[in-house]
Amino acid sequence: MHGMDFALAQITERVRAAAADQTPLRIRGGGSKDFHGLALHGEVLDTRVLQGIVDYEPSELVVTVRAGTPLAELEAALAAQGQCLPFEPPHFGVQPQAATVGGMVAAGLSGPARASVGAVRDYLLGVVLLNGQAELLTFGGQVMKNVAGYDVPRLMAGSWGTLGLLTEVSLKVLPVVPTEATLRFECGQDEALRRLHAWGGQPLPLNASRWEAGVLHLRLRGAVAAVNAACRSMGGERLEAAAVAVDWNVCRDQTLPWFSARQPDHALWRLSLPATAPAMDLPGGAQPLVEWHGALRWVQAPEAAGDALREAARAAGGSAAMFRAPQAREPGGTGHAALPSRALEQIHARLKHSFDPAGIFNPGRMAPGW
Repeated sequence: MHGMDFALAQITERVRAAAADQTPLRIRGGGSKDFHGLALHGEVLDTRVLQGIVDYEPSELVVTVRAGTPLAELEAALAAQGQCLPFEPPHFGVQPQAATVGGMVAAGLSGPARASVGAVRDYLLGVVLLNGQAELLTFGGQVMKNVAGYDVPRLMAGSWGTLGLLTEVSLKVLPVVPTEATLRFECGQDEALRRLHAWGGQPLPLNASRWEAGVLHLRLRGAVAAVNAACRSMGGERLEAAAVAVDWNVCRDQTLPWFSARQPDHALWRLSLPATAPAMDLPGGAQPLVEWHGALRWVQAPEAAGDALREAARAAGGSAAMFRAPQAREPGGTGHAALPSRALEQIHARLKHSFDPAGIFNPGRMAPGW
């Protein structure tokens, strides 16, 4: 038996035994996102035995990769062909090989470019997964027009391993853009949001933005002529490309000084809002870090401020959730945004029961009881 087939057979048998005994399993790759979620319960089921790129056709802009493959390994293979994952998935882990491709999909998190290029789920073409009955199921494929089962792969993005154990994923990739530039503007949050809203209605090659502590950084990506023309018309200070690339990566992985300065008793809150929402009055006069052209706002505030943050976000047409717990409570215990209706809660519960009837996969990670 081929080594990878043997590894998959072992995992399948372990899932089958766990379902029979109703033993909880904690699906884990490199553990780079263990800090997030309500709870970390169950015996660890390590996906890193499932490694390697199965199929890569640069001319077709499609790659199929095993779920335990280090994300850095996939990104290096794509870069060698002048291609990339445009949604810039965060790595988070201290170790460069910690984040895995399966964890990237299960978490469904995207980086600075998400507002302009789309999210993980938008690039997910197909998945192979083990359900809670140890059945190996294939959904989607390697082409965008594959309609049969197409929505199931997207369902896996952001499911945090509660629906099944991913063994392979197929992703759409894109060529690296010809050029990029980062502009720096000194302005307050209100002015930054106003500018971002105005620029969003113009034919500009906007790719990413972040505002913090009175400074707005705006990244442009696209054709050389379009980027240069935008730089001339928008003003600001054009920064040196190589140095700024590092800044965007540390923003992606939340290692910017703004994130590192979080007080031990403060949580990191994630506010998802309409991009047009105005600046918000935050507990204790906190100043946010704003990304995604205004649609994503990071806030550092005590856990007790949660109700006020959720209410303020709801009033603005969005939601708020704790992303990282106060340091004394990590890992686990960060919680998720409550679903907006009882009907959606019931749909999620039925999906969980369909994929994992014994409730063995990552119990309690997304919601109490499942």
